[in-house]
Formats: sequence, C-alpha cells, structure tokens
Amino acid sequence: MNTKSFLFASITVIIWASSFPAIRMVLHEGYSPGHLVLTRYFIASVIFAIYAMWPGVKFRLPEKKDLLPIAVLGWTGISLYHIGVTFGEETVSAGTAGMIVGAAPIFTSLIAVFFLKERISLFGWLGLALGFAGIAIITMADSAGPVFQMNKGVLFILMAACATAVMFAYQKPLLKRYSSIELTAYFTWVGTIPFFFFSPGMIEGLQQATLEAHLATIYIGIFPTVIGYVTWGLALSSGKASSVTSMLYIEPVFVILLAWIWLNEWPSMVSLIGGAIAISGVLVIHMLGSKQFRRRKQNRPHTGTIKC
Repeated sequence: MNTKSFLFASITVIIWASSFPAIRMVLHEGYSPGHLVLTRYFIASVIFAIYAMWPGVKFRLPEKKDLLPIAVLGWTGISLYHIGVTFGEETVSAGTAGMIVGAAPIFTSLIAVFFLKERISLFGWLGLALGFAGIAIITMADSAGPVFQMNKGVLFILMAACATAVMFAYQKPLLKRYSSIELTAYFTWVGTIPFFFFSPGMIEGLQQATLEAHLATIYIGIFPTVIGYVTWGLALSSGKASSVTSMLYIEPVFVILLAWIWLNEWPSMVSLIGGAIAISGVLVIHMLGSKQFRRRKQNRPHTGTIKC
C-alpha cells in the first residue's frame, strides 16, 4: 500500500470508528435513539443532495431496474443497520458495539456460502467457528445477573451486523453501474425515509439535549456519514483494493481507544477476549479461506456504505 492510500484509509478508519463513541455520548446527553438517527441522516441527505445538484458535478439518476434493489439495500444497510447500532448503544458500550460490527464479515461469509454458492476451505469454516465463538463470548459478557439473559442492546447490534453483511454481499452488481458516491447517496436518501417514523416529539426532544450533543450529532452527520466515504474512495482509487480494505480490520481497536479517551469507557476483559477471537475468525476466513472466496472478496470494491 502506498503512502497516499494508507493515509486516506487511516483517516477513514478513524472517522468511522469515532462514530461509535459519538453515538454513545449523544444518547447520554439528551437525544433519543430515534431522533439521533433521523437528525444524522437528514443532515447527510441534504449534503448529498447539494453535491448531486452542484454545478459541474456529473451525478446520474438510477435506472428503473435498479430502484427496487437500491431501496431494499438502503433500508437494510442504512435503516436497519443504524437503528440496530443506535438503539443497541443505549445499553452496550461503544467498544463492544464496534467489536460486534467488526465481525460482520462472518455473516457476509455465511451469505456467500449458503446463498451465493461460494465455497470456503476447512480454514474458512474454522474462521466461522472462531467468529461465532467470539460473538458468543461477547454476548455472555454483556448478559446481566447470575442467570444468562440476553442484553437487548446486543440483539440490536447483532441485527446491525447482519444488515451490514447483507449490504456488503449484494451491492456488488450495483457498484458495476454506479460510482461509490452515487450509490452511497442513493442508499442514504432511501435509508433516511423510515427514520421519519421517529419524528413525533422531535423538536421537544432536541430542546432537552445539551450543546455538546448537538455538535456531536452534526459531526456524525457530516464526517462518518459523508466525509468518510470521500476519503475511502480516495484510498481505493490510489491503492490496491484488497490492501486498503484490510485496514478495516483494525477499526474496532480505534473504537475502543476513542471510547476510552472520549468517554472514559472500556469494555470488560471478557468482551475484549471475545472481540479478539471474533476478529481473529474474520482474519482466518479472509487470509486462509479458499482462493476462490478470497479472490472474490478482494476484487469487490468497498464503498463504506455499511459503516457508521
């Protein structure tokens, strides 16, 4: 990886990682989860609309045949994903949420095997086993009481991980016909629509939030949701896609560090062990899985549309 692509990829990973502690902070400072996702994506939608209409910018409208796939993937990869992450972080630490979402490629691998008919080797299945073992450990670490009881927030985060896996697995055909920023804008606009379900009481709710919460929400709406896609596109355009995409594996580390610096929040040791096992499973799948599966993954452009 050259210096330019490494720099842009690093900036992107840090920006995306910062969204997890930012969400957690905003929720603690007066926003409800529903009002946060609506405000954040309304800001992002407006920015993408301004970009699309900016003089000199060539921005294509989607073809009629692609409207349904774009809608379904937007509702899955944007609406479900961000509802899952935001509602999940009400009760799950930012670091734990980042580790679970970081293990999303495990679910992508299952989709590829069972629905896209791809094959993985014994190492691939070993990676899947490690990944699910790690997720199980994180889940048990976040259960309350002497009797196992699933933390509702963990269920939301797992829903988000599954949603982002679906997006990652099925967006490839669209990426052949549209640029990454066009597709990200389509997904953002479509994915924002269901968030208006949370609009009742929004004005009154926002009045109860602190200034820090408002500023952090604006930050989330601009940087992780928009700017991160631009820097990610620059990273992909200036370096090898497989090398650039591998940078995403260290994102949970930055989530944990930023949550510690920003919120003085640190996952439990059991969660950290589970996260390490889960991410190890992802690495085993992508580095030691079958050549066919690995080659398909490395050649697939990644737009970041499934990130925070």
